[in-house]
Amino acid sequence: MNLKDPAVDDGLTHFAFASPTTTPATRQLAPLPDVLGSRYRLESLLGVGGMGAVYRARDLLREQYGDPAPQVAIKVLNDDFAEYGDANALLYGEFALTVRLRHPHIVRLHGFEIDPGSERAFITLELLRGPTLDALLCDRPEGLDWTELQEIALPLLDALQFAHANGVLHGDLKPSNVILTESGLRLFDFGLGQPCEDLLPGLPRLSRARFNAWTVRYAAFELLEDGRLTPAGDLYACACVLYELATGKHPYRRLSAKQARSLQIEPERPAAMPTDAWQVLRQALEIDPARRQQDLGEWRTAWQAPAPPQPWWQRLLSRST
Repeated sequence: MNLKDPAVDDGLTHFAFASPTTTPATRQLAPLPDVLGSRYRLESLLGVGGMGAVYRARDLLREQYGDPAPQVAIKVLNDDFAEYGDANALLYGEFALTVRLRHPHIVRLHGFEIDPGSERAFITLELLRGPTLDALLCDRPEGLDWTELQEIALPLLDALQFAHANGVLHGDLKPSNVILTESGLRLFDFGLGQPCEDLLPGLPRLSRARFNAWTVRYAAFELLEDGRLTPAGDLYACACVLYELATGKHPYRRLSAKQARSLQIEPERPAAMPTDAWQVLRQALEIDPARRQQDLGEWRTAWQAPAPPQPWWQRLLSRST
């Protein structure tokens, strides 16, 4: 089994280092086996994203030794990506970024392996059970009240702040990449992320001129304009998610940042949100990255505020109904 791709050694990979005009090297792709690495038996498909698929699997080794909960999750690349010579390096990049982030609100990765028979790379990670935020939005189309929103926003901001402090940008923050579990909120899927310049300098970087699988309505203007991923871009995506949770509506009518800028759409303040909290959120929603709120610590502090008091006549009306 060849664990190193010649394309990587030459500094030319389809998704990372190659220019968009370079002809990509593909390989004959073996079918995904039922058992990966002679250890992980795939049981069911949990979800499919722009790059990869996640399966529920049973760890046969743990099961052999009597582990009562041998289930794990397995992430592999979709066939459209796995056929390229540098696909395994691309998946390893996601693993290398995420495994460094040991935080209670970030998904926990276990390992990166390559199946000898198929030469398909895969990541093993904790099996997460619970609704994602997009499922929550379907159940709560009018949005959450302020206290409920805080219970989601504060751990999400903590996770994002921790990732940035450790040099990792998420790159695709959206409701379907945040899950609510019995043990708390988890931010997951760093597949479109990247390290800051001084972290992991040898790691292949995603060529954003070639690859644009991010969800457009959560992508910052600068990411759509020139493929530039920045900490401020993650803040924009997070702000869109939290606004949607507060109101049940996307701040820019589900349009891209470029369309919103062209139409000069102005997000409305959510009714139950404290003034200071709205001011910080509104800054994070700025289309222009130079004007966008940059301090996650300030954002978190503002969002710890209690709910605004209900006017006396509203309390009176609620008691009479």
